[in-house]
Amino acid sequence: MTQTEVIKTENGKKKHKVRNLLLKILGAIVILIVLFLAVVYTVNVISNKTDQKKIHQYGQLVPVDGKSMNVLIQGQGKQTIVLIPGFGTGAPALDFKPLIDELSPFYKVVAVEPFGYGLSDETDKERTTANIISEVHEAVQNLNIDQYILMGHSIGGIYGLEYAKKYPNEVSAFVGVDSSVPEQGGMDVKFPIKKLKLLKDSGIFRLGLQLSGDPYDGLPFDDETKKQMKLISLKNMNNSTTLNEMEHIYPNFVAARGLKFDKNLPIIFFIQANNTTVKDWIPLHEGQVKESVHGKVMTFEGGHYLHHSRSKEIVENLNLFMEEVK
Repeated sequence: MTQTEVIKTENGKKKHKVRNLLLKILGAIVILIVLFLAVVYTVNVISNKTDQKKIHQYGQLVPVDGKSMNVLIQGQGKQTIVLIPGFGTGAPALDFKPLIDELSPFYKVVAVEPFGYGLSDETDKERTTANIISEVHEAVQNLNIDQYILMGHSIGGIYGLEYAKKYPNEVSAFVGVDSSVPEQGGMDVKFPIKKLKLLKDSGIFRLGLQLSGDPYDGLPFDDETKKQMKLISLKNMNNSTTLNEMEHIYPNFVAARGLKFDKNLPIIFFIQANNTTVKDWIPLHEGQVKESVHGKVMTFEGGHYLHHSRSKEIVENLNLFMEEVK
């Protein structure tokens, strides 16, 4: 064997060893990833069961469409306010607590947790606006409430618009808390529903929430309420009902286009002063009240969840507004 052949043979052996080493390292990495995912999945399954025992009941369960819808009632005022949450708020009645506490000295407050939210059941019914408002209305009716101010946060503005049109003899006023409007842009997003479900079922979402820190840090919630909101949010996050609602977001916005509040219905919007996400946020709301006999738009510095930081101001101005329209 020539010297050149010897060198080629040795180089070949070295390459073979390097290749084998790389394959072993790659195999070890794959095994570690599989073990990691298995641990995350197992922890998620166990945690889902143990979390159920840690969740405290609040509110009352109301029969709706053969299922149970959770409703929290607080306050003894002569006027009633029915609260509708925004999309994806895991525990609405608890999330609304700063606002409910400010409202309850003046109003009877009814915080409805639609199916798939809070302590309410899930449902297989399509999450069209028509189905959602029909279910909320059934809950309100079963509580023997026939006159009320409707207050909606975020997408509650879309549901509330159709609700007020369908039940005009019951809704005495509409209040929007940074509420959505039918013509706002950016709602035609196609959500990766299957991937979101996979992330939930695999436990990756739970891990992400655990690593992301306290989402309620600095907000006016006590430690026990924060703990409960986190537990309930983990339970409801990307469940089949809310994922179905996610699929219907754009169609529900499209269906609401052209709808208007009755001009004689008192309307007041409390919205962000500097919404950098939605173009013409303030003009869009001004357009909703321009034909109203009693319509008003008020802006506040703060995030989308204005009721976390501006509840006191919201209630003070709501009281003044309701006095003006008497």
